[in-house]
Amino acid sequence: MEFLNLIETYEDEIIRSTQELIGIKSVEGLAVESMPFGEGPYKALKYATNLANKMGFKVKEFDGYAAHGDLGEGEESVGILVHLDVVPEGDGWDYDPYGGEIHDGRIYGRGAIDDKGPAIAALYAMKALKESGVKLEKKIRIIFGTNEETGWGCMKHYFHVEAPPTMAFTPDADFPAIYGEKGIIIFNLEMDIDIKGSGNIRLIDIKGGSAPNMVPDYCEAKVEVGNPQEFKNIYNDFIDRYGYPIDIDWNDALVTISAKGVSSHGSTPEKGKNAISYLMKFLGEIFDKDTCFGEFVEIYNERIGFFHHGEKIGCGFKDDISGKLNFNPGIIEMKDGKIRLTVNVRYPIHSSASQVYEGIRDNLKDTNIRLIEGKSDQRPLYVSKDNFLVKKLMDVYRDETGDKSSEPITIGGGTYARAMDNAVAFGPMFPGQPDVAHQKNEYISIEHLMKITRIYARALYELAK
Repeated sequence: MEFLNLIETYEDEIIRSTQELIGIKSVEGLAVESMPFGEGPYKALKYATNLANKMGFKVKEFDGYAAHGDLGEGEESVGILVHLDVVPEGDGWDYDPYGGEIHDGRIYGRGAIDDKGPAIAALYAMKALKESGVKLEKKIRIIFGTNEETGWGCMKHYFHVEAPPTMAFTPDADFPAIYGEKGIIIFNLEMDIDIKGSGNIRLIDIKGGSAPNMVPDYCEAKVEVGNPQEFKNIYNDFIDRYGYPIDIDWNDALVTISAKGVSSHGSTPEKGKNAISYLMKFLGEIFDKDTCFGEFVEIYNERIGFFHHGEKIGCGFKDDISGKLNFNPGIIEMKDGKIRLTVNVRYPIHSSASQVYEGIRDNLKDTNIRLIEGKSDQRPLYVSKDNFLVKKLMDVYRDETGDKSSEPITIGGGTYARAMDNAVAFGPMFPGQPDVAHQKNEYISIEHLMKITRIYARALYELAK
């Protein structure tokens, strides 16, 4: 297949394009005219459409929300859905998160694997098909979104005005083909508090996390301490017992207590180390449970804490297809006399958002904590393993990797596949690869980038020929 040979000649272009796209800080910002998700996502969208134009695709933009590029003609179409926005970079990077630096054969930066590297791979896969002159019976359409990480407003707008492809895949998860995705909800647990404190301790502020779908890697509380020596004794004893990564910084009677964790994707909270949970464990040592904030801390530690599947707070659902529910406390803050914890839940395919909410409310009914439902519910995705799309993608994956034993899988992550019918996620992560999405020092290796470009070109050809 000549188009596969062409891909090797694009390596320098693919690397450079990936670096340039990573260099755009496309975190959601304030909406302005023609930039519904802020300047960063809009700049990334313009970069992608300019590149698609240079490659000779027919490009159409949709009010700054999304865009697409077409190759070929045909009543039927094969879609590739990619997103250009990223989650915040977080702390602790060894390299510039928007530098696109290359070290030891890896391109580092926020979005390298989620989803800018795969988006570039898909574009160059289309370029290879175009320049090879291979005959296609279906149109191929790449669709660029700009709000995948924080709401999907891009896809809602796009599919409101544009018909979906006949079939599609999104390079935004894992190999092999993914035939099921859990449902996703984001909600708040809130409690009114005063700051009178408990004994010699008074809470001044608490904050941690930067996005609901990230395991937070930092959290801090500011407290006013009446008895410094007693506080120091409690802290030293706690560190001796648990060894958690918690530090204290004194400024007269005001103490900043900070906890460091390890970020990971909110769909796999067990792979990270939640800084909120570390901090709350220590706060349980210094706040009396009979005070309002002490009650919140106690309930957090007993029912949320280091339990990743909702099993202690009334929503520990599971099924045989998609496994256990995933429960990620992503953000905590104190504002307007309230403590607010923002939670990201991935519920199993055979469960529902209403079951999750009902279970949590029943669990918290004798407490002062309120559940505030989120505005959206990304319902589960399920496509039969025998579906033509799934079977064809599996054939391509097996041929290109030599992995004949892997079967289609389900995941807790939510991808653009659920934005339309007859779509699934397909890559870019191979079985056994470390998951660096949403983490510090996110990267994609050049070898990996080139391999997925080849796989996506082959998949597009097989689906569109």
